[in-house]
Amino acid sequence: MSHSWSHARAEKHISDRIADVDDVEVVEYTKDKSLDAIPVDKAYRVFGAHLYADITNIDEMLNCTSEEGITCHRRTLRFLHLHQRAVKRVLDACDVKRVDFHNQRLHSVVTKPYNTDANAEAKRIRKAVAVAQLIIDVLGETGDDDEHIANAKVCVGIDSGEALAVNNGRRNSREALFLGAPANLAAKFASGASREGIYLTNNAREAIGLKAVDKPSSTALSKSEIESCQEQSNLPATKDGIVAAWRKDFENSSINDFQFTRHTPPLEGMRFNELGPKTSRRQEAVNIYADLDGFTKFVADNMAKSAADVVKVLHVVRAELDRVIARDFGGRRVRFIGDCVHALLCEGTSQTTDVEETISTVILCAGGLRSSFDLALEKLQDEGIDIGELGLAIGFEHGWMTATRLGIQGDRLRCSVSRATYAAEGEQIRCNGRQTAIGQVAYDEGTDAVRNLFGKSRIITGLGYDEAVDGLADDGDAKASATRKAALASASPAIQRAAEMPLRPHLHDLDE
Repeated sequence: MSHSWSHARAEKHISDRIADVDDVEVVEYTKDKSLDAIPVDKAYRVFGAHLYADITNIDEMLNCTSEEGITCHRRTLRFLHLHQRAVKRVLDACDVKRVDFHNQRLHSVVTKPYNTDANAEAKRIRKAVAVAQLIIDVLGETGDDDEHIANAKVCVGIDSGEALAVNNGRRNSREALFLGAPANLAAKFASGASREGIYLTNNAREAIGLKAVDKPSSTALSKSEIESCQEQSNLPATKDGIVAAWRKDFENSSINDFQFTRHTPPLEGMRFNELGPKTSRRQEAVNIYADLDGFTKFVADNMAKSAADVVKVLHVVRAELDRVIARDFGGRRVRFIGDCVHALLCEGTSQTTDVEETISTVILCAGGLRSSFDLALEKLQDEGIDIGELGLAIGFEHGWMTATRLGIQGDRLRCSVSRATYAAEGEQIRCNGRQTAIGQVAYDEGTDAVRNLFGKSRIITGLGYDEAVDGLADDGDAKASATRKAALASASPAIQRAAEMPLRPHLHDLDE
């Protein structure tokens, strides 16, 4: 593991990934088919109603104890495990496609009836509303005071329209990803902090005969509006049936079902397909979030005229970010969340995490991510693609992490949740497309060079790999100094030849 970034390695990998999508096929989704294994050079135009549901009180679980110990992690993971099982039963019974369940956030899409049916869009939206209310009703009865499990508080956002369905993942861990306004707006409407209820965009409201409102993202559907959708949709599933199944799950489970061990660094070798409640991981590490800033506008600008370019940019950039995290710095991608990557990184031994080295390494990694991102955009522009105003917003934080898979056996999804997870996401959110932010814990626990580099604002603009290495090494950071020394010592033709060799496969390309 080099724990360094190389322009030559990045350039070769980017060129290879551009070749993957030399000829992208975009076709209309007209019949029921699996979206779980879409080739990287293909996309479907899908007309559907997108539903995002966010459990807004997940922090109650993570903060149920003053210290972030094993108990709060067990309670949180069991909470999510049981709730994911309940929601999956709702979706399956109602013939709704689950796109993703990222920790406490569900994305699903109603694709039926197809547009060949009269009033198809209105029927899809009403069904989405009815399903959303069923989810709210079910999760509203799944708390248990004795087990310190709260009833889930749910905020739902819904929009409707055309989106591109593409491959979300690498090799055998592929999932559908939807690009476009309806998915993005539904997600924004669901991000309501402590809000509860169902929120429709004006586009969706008008499609089912409701009046547009001044502030749709803060105007929940009324009880009568929801009941009208329920009556017209006539869902085959009932709250009582789903809750009964949840109660059986609850009786057959315990927080002690979640057993934790450490993974010996580097985390690249951690296989998610081997993880589950009894084989979960827990240790101190850094959570990283890297989000494509401006991608929503890029998709909107290109959806009609050059949808293939959207697929190309997404595939090339995300594949390269994944490579930098795993191959260059030994980190582990948890998942792609739309145009964002969530990853973990840890330095140390099987018993302990080397905190200072972990934080210094993640800063070098963040620099590598930005340098690779800039190089990828340059190469894509050389291919004649107008990349617009795309940027990369990076945030990270150090603390305890968990890693497991949750849900129904045979259909479990990756989960990595902790206080640092949400803190890292918060750091990413406060960045624009040229900035990198460090969390308060990592800032306090890093070397003096780390604090000097980021300053009191804990945010820096234009931090590429060379800037990260020199900025830390010039101020005495041991990790960066060793990295720079090794790079100077190895600047020889042999290194150039090695950079031209075929890249080894990801260990985790064999997953799931």
